[in-house]
Parts: sequence; C-alpha cells; structure tokens
Amino acid sequence: MNQHTSKIQHFFRILLALSLLGAGIGHLTFARTEFQAQVPNWVPLSKDLTVILSGIVEIAFGLALLFVRKYRYQLGWVTAVFFVLVFPGNVAQYLNRIDAFGLTSDNLRLMRLFFQPVLILWALWSTGALRQVRRPDA
Repeated sequence: MNQHTSKIQHFFRILLALSLLGAGIGHLTFARTEFQAQVPNWVPLSKDLTVILSGIVEIAFGLALLFVRKYRYQLGWVTAVFFVLVFPGNVAQYLNRIDAFGLTSDNLRLMRLFFQPVLILWALWSTGALRQVRRPDA
C-alpha cells in the first residue's frame, strides 16, 4: 500500500503533530486545570486522571504522526477517532458555560464545537486516509 502524501499534506500533518504535542504537554503541565474543567461529570475516571491519560495519548499521536510512516493511514483514522471521543468535553464546556482557553462567551464556545470536525478531517486528509477511502488500491 502506497502511503505517499503531497507536500502540503505533509506540512499539515507535521503541524497537526506539533499541535498534538503542545496540547499533550499542556494537559500534563500548564493547562491541566483548564483541561480538567472540560471533563464531563459522567466520565468514570477522576478528572485529573482523564486529563493525564488524554495528554499522554496526544503526545503519543503527535510523535507517531511525526515519525511513523508505515502506518500513516491508520494513524489518521485513530487520531480522528480520538478527536471524536474527546468531543463531549467540548460539548460539556459549552453546555456548562466553562471559561477556558480564551473561550469566555457562549458564542466562542459554540464556534469551538464546529472546529472539532475540522480536526477530524485534518487528521484524515493530512495522513492520506481520506484518499485511501476513495481509492482503496492507492
């Protein structure tokens, strides 16, 4: 299976990887409290453990997107699924009117909800996973 992507896809995959690394480091350090505020109350783990685990996952995905070529399509899908799984945190932030990350109004928190599909598509497109769906023989 050819895992080739264009230069622009490569650039955006690197940008996504660096963003995930930054977010993951933030989960573990300077933004930990803000991330804890986004964890919905129905999550069965403690908010701190949830934030730590999601930070570790983000760092792992960031590193994998940077360095693992053989499974690039699969990484795109797994990263996209991760973005789907953390979406309830964004919904909770909106519904509970939680101010975090500069999102200090209902309008800003609502706009953030619409960015999640962009992240999902970004993960799929930048890794070539979308093209693989359209042309499985590519």
